[in-house]
Parts: sequence; C-alpha cells; structure tokens
Amino acid sequence: MSRIGRAPITIPAGVQVKVEENNVVTVKGPKGELTRQLCPAMKITEDAGVLHVARPNDEKQNRALHGLTRSLLHNMVVGVTEGFEKKMEVNGVGYRAAKEGKNLVMNLGFSHQVVVPEIEGITIEVPDANHVTIKGADKQLVGQFAADLRAKRPPEPYKGKGIKYADEVIRRKEGKTGK
Repeated sequence: MSRIGRAPITIPAGVQVKVEENNVVTVKGPKGELTRQLCPAMKITEDAGVLHVARPNDEKQNRALHGLTRSLLHNMVVGVTEGFEKKMEVNGVGYRAAKEGKNLVMNLGFSHQVVVPEIEGITIEVPDANHVTIKGADKQLVGQFAADLRAKRPPEPYKGKGIKYADEVIRRKEGKTGK
C-alpha cells in the first residue's frame, strides 16, 4: 500500500470539498476556489471532515496514481487555506524589477524592458528592486509562472547574473586564466 496514498487528508474549518462524477473535485476556501479532474479509477471518499483515497486494485498504473491523487488533493486543500509562494531574486548590475499596475517590468540587460503580465490566480509582489514574490492558490500554476519568469534571464555561472529562486545555489565557475 502506498504510504502517501493511504494518509488521510483533514479538511480544515472553512473549506468545502465537493466530489462530483468522474472525480471532478472542487475545493473552496478563504484563498479561492480550485477545480481539478482527477483519475476516475481512484475512489475519493469524505467522512467527518477527512478525505480518503483508495485504489481499485494493485495494478502498476493504479499504484502510481494512488499517491499522486492524494498529493494533488492535499495541495488543493493547502492552496485554498494557506496558499503557495515562490521568492525570486534579480541579481546583476542594473538589473531590477518593478510593479506597474498589473504588470511586472524588469530591466535585465537587454536593449528593452521585459514586461510580464500578471495572470489570473497569481499575484506578484515586488518588496524591493531585487526581489519578486509570486503567490497563488494553485501550486502548479505558481511553480510554472516562476519557472517562466526565471527563463527570461537564467542565472549564469560566472558572475551569477540573472533571475534565480531565493533558495537556489548557483555553482560558480572560474573565469579565464591568463598566462
């Protein structure tokens, strides 16, 4: 039995979980509402404020989907209660970020400014010119948006210039050595 899959998910106060046919799960909470189609083979049951995920048999595919389904459900519940966030750093001489309306405007050493619009379900905060915080209820959406932002100017190994995650460690290389 999957250790992750068999763990129960406790539903906090103020969160509503609705499981419809074909395992379309809707989770409503203080931070928003998330809807996701999960694998129809898994059995999702709710009793006394606790969600359980069960698999129909021990086939390899169902064993793999058991833990995945439970993790996706847990991330939805955590997302609508606490939310998820990614912190990014902008490093480099002249590199900076600013928020203008709903857009994130960055100077990244190009001849033009890089403008990234805020998408639905995501909020962008810029506490100072070198830090960006991305927040949202959907873990996958927050992670993908952060990865797309990092791809605008990934950090380079010689000086470390670029956009990186706050907890990311860049392996530095030594430059050319002269005679």
